Amino acid sequence: MKKILFIIGLFSLVSFGAIAQSSNDGRGGFGIRGGASLFNFGGEDASNNDYDNRIGYHFGLYNTFFIGESLAIEPGVYYAVKGTQNEDLIKSRAVLGYVDVPVIFRVYFSEGLNFFGGGQVSFLTSSRFEGDFFGSTYGFDTEAINKTDFGVLLGAGYTLPIGLNVQASYDLGLTPVFEDSNSEIYNRGFKVSLGYTF
Repeated sequence: MKKILFIIGLFSLVSFGAIAQSSNDGRGGFGIRGGASLFNFGGEDASNNDYDNRIGYHFGLYNTFFIGESLAIEPGVYYAVKGTQNEDLIKSRAVLGYVDVPVIFRVYFSEGLNFFGGGQVSFLTSSRFEGDFFGSTYGFDTEAINKTDFGVLLGAGYTLPIGLNVQASYDLGLTPVFEDSNSEIYNRGFKVSLGYTF
């Protein structure tokens, strides 16, 4: 937890320090973003199981500042709910909470249209296996999940002149979900987001 708080504090300092530079050109700035997520377990070993996409959510802060006419860098901090589910009798599911810390590069091909990619480190905040029994939800917390997940992001977005922006992205986890396991199972998922730059 101390590591997470340190990273959030560091990001805040970098973000607010960069606002002056980003706001000078009138295009970048500090903002908030959130939306829906559709995650599943992926990888070679995941294909042998009956995993299904699970709907989650994400929200957080970002700062965009330009380092050229059409190139921008954007660090962020988000809380994201990931995991998977199974359409079995009890609707069993894994509910995984993370603090995502991405750093992406955006390339603008027009005034608003942009494509982006970059790296991300995610810190596990909660991990729970659940199921539904006779109309109630039961479950248990687990320590079997890796505490840190490294991954990459790819996506496309559009920025409106009024500060609103929309984007769609794909998260490709590179660290196995389960620790102390040889299983090639990873967090994989799509995000659709709405943001506002101040």
